[in-house]
Amino acid sequence: MCWVVEEEANEDKTMSANLKYLSLGILVFQTTSLVLTMRYSRTLKEEGPRYLSSTAVVVAELLKIMACILLVYKDSKCSLRGLNRILHDEILNKPMETLKLAIPSGIYTLQNNLLYVALSNLDAATYQVTYQLKILTTALFSVSMLSKKLGVYQWLSLVILMTGVAFVQWPSDSQELDSKELSAGSQFVGLMAVLTACFSSGFAGVYFEKILKETKQSVWIRNIQLGFFGSIFGLMGVYIYDGELVSKNGFFQGYNRLTWIVVILQALGGLVIAAVIKYADNILKGFATSLSIILSTLISYFWLQDFVPTSVFFLGAILVITATFLYGYDPKPAGNPTKA
Repeated sequence: MCWVVEEEANEDKTMSANLKYLSLGILVFQTTSLVLTMRYSRTLKEEGPRYLSSTAVVVAELLKIMACILLVYKDSKCSLRGLNRILHDEILNKPMETLKLAIPSGIYTLQNNLLYVALSNLDAATYQVTYQLKILTTALFSVSMLSKKLGVYQWLSLVILMTGVAFVQWPSDSQELDSKELSAGSQFVGLMAVLTACFSSGFAGVYFEKILKETKQSVWIRNIQLGFFGSIFGLMGVYIYDGELVSKNGFFQGYNRLTWIVVILQALGGLVIAAVIKYADNILKGFATSLSIILSTLISYFWLQDFVPTSVFFLGAILVITATFLYGYDPKPAGNPTKA
């Protein structure tokens, strides 16, 4: 009997480890492929109008809502009646709880639009490293909004992170490369877009965490609420900034197979992160980030050919990767020595 219980415990451990590494692999794939395909889709020269990033953000929100509804349907034992009851009880009957999500949703919509601006003006590798500043903004908002206390290792990691990003953004001596990149876009505009996205990501993430801690609603219900407001804010952005182009060439102008891949990857991003939070720890998330940075750098250099790494960039990237691991490091206190 004991042998059977022990075998079942070992199977559970193996299953948990498999889910952990599976979520890690999916996160690396999603993060890297989204950045690279988004960059490629924004710099690819094609005949006809280019797709509008504002409409892509809206479509991604709608896909996220559909995915979350399917997950709630699965959790309600594939019962349409059960799904309808959950959506009615948790969303329609709790209007004030639903309205709380309007603030982070609006900020996330702004952030998603800024990422398109950033990747239209920065290469994937520089973007990936610089975007890790969201660790700094998230930490600062956690301290101020959640009264979270950071340890010595975490404060040290934030200093290393800022130093690393500063090195990555250090101007290159290659004037030839700079003149070539000016045609693709302004690096300053891209940098400002990333920095604003980092602040919006930090604030919205901490605000969302605070709401999740105060209520017992599932992550999928919360994502449906986020997607609902996100699609409304997104449509407002389409109307304000791209209304004329949409009326002239249509909502889905410039959409092709690559565009849909970008939209699907962006829609799945939040769901992947939710799965990683459930199954993986901070060290594995840091490992995923590091792998994503390395892969983005290699593919930007060899495939997209829009990036030539310098020794200063490599130093900055190493510092950022180190800071990512260090921030997630949790030193365990030494246990009492056992007496013989």
